[in-house]
Amino acid sequence: MSQSRISALGLDVGRKRMGVAGCDGTGLIATGITTIKRTSFEEDIAKLKIIIQERQVQVLIVGLPYSMNGSIGFQAKQVQKYAQRLSQALELPIEYVDERLTSVQAEEMLKAANISPSQNKHLIDRKAAALILQQWLDERRKNNISSQVNNSIDIEKSSLMDN
Repeated sequence: MSQSRISALGLDVGRKRMGVAGCDGTGLIATGITTIKRTSFEEDIAKLKIIIQERQVQVLIVGLPYSMNGSIGFQAKQVQKYAQRLSQALELPIEYVDERLTSVQAEEMLKAANISPSQNKHLIDRKAAALILQQWLDERRKNNISSQVNNSIDIEKSSLMDN
């Protein structure tokens, strides 16, 4: 069961800050890397380029803030526009993940660790980015396993038919 190596960067894009997370090469565990204070698009790109080169990133995973009813609202459209610009400037493909409630979940994790969320917004963004990336990694792994199972079944069927 060979698992291809992956280097993905998870992004929780906000108006003021962008949480950034990375994963180990096996694609099992996502961890927060940093929080970028957004000043200008050029600055965002410069900071991301450094991380991308260090980690040899192959794909950007961007959290998309769907509305609670599942529709794409104003904020999600803004994130999509920004992500498209990032993708072109960094020459990397992007994939989106439903990020509803990841910031709330990140806040709860900080509270559980006795860390004040209101004084540590940058940690919330970084943790939310890790949750976004972990969700993508888990989905990817699940899809890889099910396709491997399906391939095994197909091989079994064809060997049975040959006999």
